[in-house]
Amino acid sequence: MAIDDKEFISLGGFNDLVKMRDGWMVFNKNDMYIGRSIKEYGEWSQAEIDLCKQILTPTDFVIEVGSNIGSHTLSLSKKVDKGAVFAFEPQDVIFQNLCANISINSITNCSCFHTALSDEKDKKLYFPNYNFNKEYNFGAMSFLRVKESDHTIEASVDTLDNRFKGLNRLKLLKIDAEGMEVNILKGGIDLIKRTKPFLYLENSPDYIEKSQELIELVFSLEYRLFWHITYMYNKNNFFKNPNNVFGKHISCNMFGVRKDQNININLEEVTDSSFYPFRK
Repeated sequence: MAIDDKEFISLGGFNDLVKMRDGWMVFNKNDMYIGRSIKEYGEWSQAEIDLCKQILTPTDFVIEVGSNIGSHTLSLSKKVDKGAVFAFEPQDVIFQNLCANISINSITNCSCFHTALSDEKDKKLYFPNYNFNKEYNFGAMSFLRVKESDHTIEASVDTLDNRFKGLNRLKLLKIDAEGMEVNILKGGIDLIKRTKPFLYLENSPDYIEKSQELIELVFSLEYRLFWHITYMYNKNNFFKNPNNVFGKHISCNMFGVRKDQNININLEEVTDSSFYPFRK
């Protein structure tokens, strides 16, 4: 598909609409990474989706924490079309985009929750009320522990264990939560032990100081971990756009597998919790 041939609708404000790899998507044209990638390439971090989809079947259940506007949620929902996806996004405006993207693609097996997840139910967490008319990396929101101003919004907070007390099967737990991964896992220990899902966890260079704790926590749950490091630019992108606007920017994640699972994985294994591939 030539870039000029893509189906695109300008909505007049900060949101636009484009037909991307997995369907129609409302995106913020001022978003420096997710929105820009969807506009330029018709996808976002496709390598992450491709890896997750390899272990999924149509009847599986998936929990995605940090769904943002649904650039991965949409694809996962279509993959498990006879199963279910539970998508969590705490930011007001971004959550509205997530729901819009699930709705306009007639997805009926995805439940969206306007909730943050942590290690304690009703923990006090706040997020900034961004000006979405200005350029920013809206996917890089980090929670605040105190309300700093009238432009700071309190999030609704829950835990995985509280929200999914009755869930007895789960194939994939995917977490992209800007340094909150440890807290979220601690709030889901019972769920993880009960359902034994595959794990796909962000371990961002922005939060290197939290990497060792995260790795050791996952190890304590009887999991093996593997580095999954990918470039943000995919030369085989949906719009066939040869222009790399992200340069050498990477995404750093880890793929977790139960120690008792016999599975071949062509990725570098995490063996030393103190090692981080991008530590200066």
